[in-house]
Amino acid sequence: MTFQQISPIIIYKVLGIGFLEWGCEKLVKATVEQLCKQHTDLTDKDILILQEMAYSLQTYADLSGAYMFIDCKIKPHNQAIVVAEAFPIGSVSLYDNSVVGKIVFESFEPGVFYSYRNGKKSIIRQAVTQEGKMVDQTVVPIKNTCHQVIGVLIQEKEVAMPLPNEQSQNFSVITETAEDQLTSSGLGVVSDLLMEMLILTDAANRLVYANPSGLKLISEMSGKDEVLNRNLLEMLPFLKTVFEQEDDVFVFEMTIERKSLIVKKIKMREKNKSKETLLIIQDITELRTKEKELMMKSVVIKEIHHRVKNNLQTVASLLRLQMRNGVPAESRAAFEETLNRIYSISSVYEIILAKEDADDDDVNIINLTRKICSTMVLNEINLKVDLIIEPNGNKIITTSKKAVSIALIVNELIQNSLKHAFKDRDQGIIDVEFIVDNDFVELHVSDNGVGMRNPQTSLGTEIIHNLVLNDLNGEFLYVPREIGTHAVIIFPVGAEVELFDEKTDRHSGR
Repeated sequence: MTFQQISPIIIYKVLGIGFLEWGCEKLVKATVEQLCKQHTDLTDKDILILQEMAYSLQTYADLSGAYMFIDCKIKPHNQAIVVAEAFPIGSVSLYDNSVVGKIVFESFEPGVFYSYRNGKKSIIRQAVTQEGKMVDQTVVPIKNTCHQVIGVLIQEKEVAMPLPNEQSQNFSVITETAEDQLTSSGLGVVSDLLMEMLILTDAANRLVYANPSGLKLISEMSGKDEVLNRNLLEMLPFLKTVFEQEDDVFVFEMTIERKSLIVKKIKMREKNKSKETLLIIQDITELRTKEKELMMKSVVIKEIHHRVKNNLQTVASLLRLQMRNGVPAESRAAFEETLNRIYSISSVYEIILAKEDADDDDVNIINLTRKICSTMVLNEINLKVDLIIEPNGNKIITTSKKAVSIALIVNELIQNSLKHAFKDRDQGIIDVEFIVDNDFVELHVSDNGVGMRNPQTSLGTEIIHNLVLNDLNGEFLYVPREIGTHAVIIFPVGAEVELFDEKTDRHSGR
């Protein structure tokens, strides 16, 4: 495994035995809990599962004769952290020091992140640890009761390192050049095809090998053609920061002369003595350029949302101005209905702009409904209405396009209740309820008003029918009831509609 220290957590070892061997159950579980709460988004139930597994880790290690680890993903990064470890009793440790509390990079541990993403077992033969030892690595996902991956269980067994010949004991340049060794081991051909730059220096930081990409980088940035056997830090002084790091594995991102580079340094060791240093350098200039373009795009999208919202407010202001200047009494209701429709559409963009990432145009339908309904009810000065919104623990997310349709539908249904349900009354109840399953969303709007014996076709009902049928691919109907009116909108869950559990903020499992 390859790591970098992430926090100053003190881990003791006694007689070379792993962390779980010397610690009692309480200490083991406390360490797992501390690391998980500090660096992950796992729930208390998830942490409890990991704690129980961590306490049994020593038994797994002794039974299998392998080195065992538990890794968990860190919440803001595409990295993981080691929360528990165990070594077989009586074995020589693969690692000089405990690795609990250290981070794991995807570039060095692809198996860990494969299991995280796919929820499947991964096996990597002849992986190289940070101590330069060869191991067979098996990674198994750890899942909670909802079948979500909350961590990975890693098993590592040391294997004999393949050697080009009996005399060669490690990756060294003492008896032959590094380039010869790479070629004889079959790695030279592969390294020549890599876009990444491979650079190898000896103990004195002299360049002993570089693949074509590496040679090109050194020549371009140093202005020298003959670079082999010369001090790399004299040719590329910006690498001093990387070489000064004492960690055996170190990853650093830097920008030099408009080039964005990720430098991975690996110290090659023989009997715990530092020999060569291998640099793997990736040019991410194009990637960073694309990121800047996306950021600019995000700014543009945010500005578009602002303009749409402002334009809608301008139209609404013009309508209000016209109403203040005088409109026929029979037209006033139509003006007010139009204003409500404009406000409903504007609410979608207000919700989007309130988010940190304005280029993400997903909208929470229930929050949108609360915003629209509350405003409309508050505007009814002469009518006291108890508004009840029942999400039933659901969180429904959809795109801005569908959100606009739903906003207009909610507006029409609430508007109809406020306008027709409570005639000759000064109070009433409007109930908005969301019922969902894995395939459909049901929006129920009901009131305790006078009801509709024979529903009449109107502009509002035509708007609802068209939006439900054409935009939501759903169904609109009235449910017969003795008191009041009960309207139901049913539309399917699809790529543009996602369901979550509001309490745990987890996907419903469709």
